[in-house]
Amino acid sequence: MNQPAKDIDTYIALQPEEERAELEALRRIIKSVAPEAEEVISYAMPAFKFHGMLVGFANAKNHWGLYPWTGRTVDQFAEELKGYSTTKGAIHLAKNKPLPVALIKKIVKHRLKENIEIEMAKITFKKSTKK
Repeated sequence: MNQPAKDIDTYIALQPEEERAELEALRRIIKSVAPEAEEVISYAMPAFKFHGMLVGFANAKNHWGLYPWTGRTVDQFAEELKGYSTTKGAIHLAKNKPLPVALIKKIVKHRLKENIEIEMAKITFKKSTKK
């Protein structure tokens, strides 16, 4: 059994050489929107954390997987995701098409906003319960 990668560099290095450039591109797109996000491996795939899990991505046989970590996100972007295969918590980006950079950035920005709002709500709740 293969050992899971311990970091994103290793994950990408373990992928077929002809697929590494697109995985690096996905990584750069996410980092361009969330430069302060921490890179991690979660569920054996590259992921980013910023006030909680933000997004993940992975290489699959016929697509690149983008995982916005909440099913709500896939639902909220349903109109823009027409033409893409999706599941409750995943967006499948066809390998034979260019990465939809603007859409990926929009989804990551949305997830950043969600995570910040959740964090602020936690802080507000903690303050209100200390009274």
